[in-house]
Formats: sequence, structure tokens, C-alpha cells
Amino acid sequence: MELAALRSQVEQALGEGFPSPFAFPGPRTIATVPSGLDEIDALTGGLPRGRLTEISGPASSGRASFALSVLAEMTARDEVCALVDASDSFDPYSAEAAGARLKRLLWVRCHNLEQTLKAADVILQGRGFGLVALDLGDVSPRSLRRVPLSFWFRFQRAVEHTPTVLLLFDEQASAKSCASLVLQLRPKAVRWSTAAAGSVKHSYLLDQVALSAEVVRSRLPRPPRARSWTTFHTATGWNLVPKPSHEFRLHLHSEF
Repeated sequence: MELAALRSQVEQALGEGFPSPFAFPGPRTIATVPSGLDEIDALTGGLPRGRLTEISGPASSGRASFALSVLAEMTARDEVCALVDASDSFDPYSAEAAGARLKRLLWVRCHNLEQTLKAADVILQGRGFGLVALDLGDVSPRSLRRVPLSFWFRFQRAVEHTPTVLLLFDEQASAKSCASLVLQLRPKAVRWSTAAAGSVKHSYLLDQVALSAEVVRSRLPRPPRARSWTTFHTATGWNLVPKPSHEFRLHLHSEF
């Protein structure tokens, strides 16, 4: 009886503006956005806001296609996006062909890992972006392993309780426990075509790539009966030749 009376006194002292300190909080709803790839969304339930998501995979594993799909999806929602490009390898022509609205994109062109981390820190602390993507795909895994865990923790804390989707693209997972969702991409098969090769009979063109995606770690609610892996395809657009536009100059090139 004494414990019950003490509990009642504590709750009355706190008032109605505070939840009961003796009640367990319910599950917190995490907002997500589509990635633009139906197979990935069925696997993960979408990309979480306010969390760090890591997309890892070797060359030709679909990292670039994944990034373009997300950019197209987010900019179509009129959200401002930022891409911090560690190796200055982003192709705006391919992005526009994939449906990305370049007027909604801030492209930060970097030349080394140190610049990339500093630029990402400035952008995340400034906030205001619906998507911030760090493309570290061309940075060696050995260099990424030297990045202190405190950097990834700082980035994760910067987007916590915000509507920002934070994506990290790399060859091998490096953010460790700071990433709420980790996807591993791998190439599976390629399909070659001679239909667009013209009069050169012995030539072949890459037509389609089959890729696999596996959920390595997830702290997020997933769709019921969701598998841990899936496959998806990326197709090439050889016949699509985008016209040059002043929009392609929309980027920030600063020396940090």
C-alpha cells in the first residue's frame, strides 16, 4: 500500500503534462519514404527519416542506380536534396534521365575523404534537407575503416528527430552500429543485346543487370513476412540522349 500511495503522489506532482514515469512507452512510429524501387521497398518498408541508412556493395552492384532512383523519388516530392560526392563521379545527365529534378539538388563535389566528411557535417548541422546522400563508393574500404566511429555517431545524431533521410553509399559497411538499416548489394547476372549494335555484327551492348539486395541489419519495423533479400533489375537507356542544360551547373564546389 505504501508503494501505491507513493506512486500516486509522484504522478500527481508531475501533473497531466507529463506521461506516467511508471508506464512503458509504446512503439515509436518511424516515418519512411519510398526508394523508387518496389522490390527494395517491399524488403525494407522504405527508407527511414531521421536515421542513417547504409548501402554497401562492390563496383557494378547497383549503388549508382539506387542513388539515382532515390534522388528521382525525393525531388519529385519537391524535397531539397544534397549529394556529397567524394570522388566527383556523379553524372547529372544520367540523373535527369532517371527523373531527378536537378533544380532541387545541391551537388557538393569533393576530391578526398576529409573534404567529404567536413562538407557532410556542415550540411547536416545546417538541416533543411529532405535527403542527404554521401557517395563514398570510390573510397577504399581501408580508408573508411580509419574514420572514427564518432563521425558516424555525430551524423546520426544530427538527423535524429528530423525529417532528413541520410544515406551512405560505400563498398563495405563502415558506419557499424550507427546505421539503423544496412543493405548489401551484389551483382547477379547481366544481359547483353545486339539490337542496338547497328551494322557491327560482332558488337554487344549492355541491356540489363540483375542485382540482389540483402538486409544485413535493421532496427526498423519491416513489412510482415518480409524476406531478408530480394532481386531487382536496372536497365540502360542507350537511345536517350539528354540535352545539355544550365541546370547541370547547379553545384557547390568549395575547398574545405
